[in-house]
Amino acid sequence: GGTASLFPSDDNPLSPHERKILALLKADEATQIDEIVERLEADMSSSEIFAALFELELAAKIRQLPGKNFVKSF
Repeated sequence: GGTASLFPSDDNPLSPHERKILALLKADEATQIDEIVERLEADMSSSEIFAALFELELAAKIRQLPGKNFVKSF
């Protein structure tokens, strides 16, 4: 067994929130932040959505475009 890392590796499982957001986003078409919140607010609070978006961006799974538009980065 290896030691725990502060920086999760690529095979680190996504949280349920992150998976929901990734499922919503497309690689070829940007989704506006308001639409993401609207589609997911039944499942999670806006602060949870923002936190998950931030984590996904840090992990380079998504990219933020101007105007708070998000796309998958693959």
